[in-house]
Amino acid sequence: MTAREFLKAYHYDERLITGGYYLQEPVAVEPGDRVGVVMMNLGGPMKEEDVEPFLYNQFMDPAASDLPVPKRPRHWLSRLIAKKRAQSVGEDYKMIGGNSPINQLTREQAVSLETRLNERYGALTGAQFRTYVAMRYWKPSSENCARQMEADGINKVVLLPLYPQYSKTTTGASLVYWKALEEAGELQARPTSLVYEYATHPLYVQALNERICEGLQRFPHSVRNRVHLVFSAQGTPAKEMKQRRDPYCCLVHSTVQAVMDLRAEKDDLPFHVAFQGKIGPAEWLTPSTLDTLKALAEEGGKAVLIIPVAFVSDHIETAYELDIKVREEAQQAGIEHYEVTRGLNSHPLFIEALAEAVAAQVSATRPGEGDGAVAALPQPIPSLPRRKAKHRSVRCHQCLCITEAHCWDRQQAIATPDEVRRDRNAA
Repeated sequence: MTAREFLKAYHYDERLITGGYYLQEPVAVEPGDRVGVVMMNLGGPMKEEDVEPFLYNQFMDPAASDLPVPKRPRHWLSRLIAKKRAQSVGEDYKMIGGNSPINQLTREQAVSLETRLNERYGALTGAQFRTYVAMRYWKPSSENCARQMEADGINKVVLLPLYPQYSKTTTGASLVYWKALEEAGELQARPTSLVYEYATHPLYVQALNERICEGLQRFPHSVRNRVHLVFSAQGTPAKEMKQRRDPYCCLVHSTVQAVMDLRAEKDDLPFHVAFQGKIGPAEWLTPSTLDTLKALAEEGGKAVLIIPVAFVSDHIETAYELDIKVREEAQQAGIEHYEVTRGLNSHPLFIEALAEAVAAQVSATRPGEGDGAVAALPQPIPSLPRRKAKHRSVRCHQCLCITEAHCWDRQQAIATPDEVRRDRNAA
């Protein structure tokens, strides 16, 4: 499906906010089923000539960005903007090696996740798990993913966005496109379940915290106890929250709350939440990352650790925007010590969090045999309680209290086959 064909078919509805294109109830699996886990991400150019068409695909997506033009001329405006920005953006990519690291890093995540799913849940469900990458704006595309799943005989699907905090502009944009392919007959309809969000999954939160600990080690010991933690999330237009009640802002702050609650026993470093990536004159979520850094510098702050809280792998927004561009601006403002945490990438705890999120969205009708069968699948995500709004003190200055994240804290601990064997040997 071309960008123009999708634009023509697109119309806004509440499912972009709720994720209601697909059920969030677990999909039933039986021994012998082949479960396709679709890892949705935005993608990035792999070489210089990819930059312009990649940007064009982004600007053409009505779910991600509202351009103030009718559908028909949007194609020409998107081409013009992409052509105008391609050279400068291409220079940005040259600064980080000439291509986006998100492509290779997502493939590595897919390999690790597939291995973990089959090790931990294959025997329990009797199913085989296969992971696939579906990049919204580049390759491998959703169409590539669909063709490969058909060739592999996939008969059940779990959609796993690589966006821990749901937003219309990210997860929603991938879902509506996936649904459009299905309705156009370009994608085979199968029993499908969606992982809506995992903003406060304990293992995801713990992985973020470990990246913070690693980042703090890069500061001189003399300033380590004076570092400001700045959680920087990709921004969205404010109207997505104010008018459409997009849950993204609330979920970002929920993640930060969970991380800082975990860190409370270790230190009391000051922290801040900011947003990056503003495009155009419209109002976006605030404060911006750069404004936050300038304010800290004016108040005498000299050491800052940036945590890309809504990103799960390194790409242009972290490797260039935060680590190069914002670093220079922060130093000009007076920040003397500036570091950026590494992306989660294939951090074992993050991969384990993804595996649990996927496993929570399948139900075994006839559990398989083997060591892994002594354990239970995680509790289905829709049945998890929500965190209490009154307990979340980390909020934006205009919080609408739209939603609270699912609370994963009571998930049943699951013994893996290796752990089962060790227990038996010890006995």
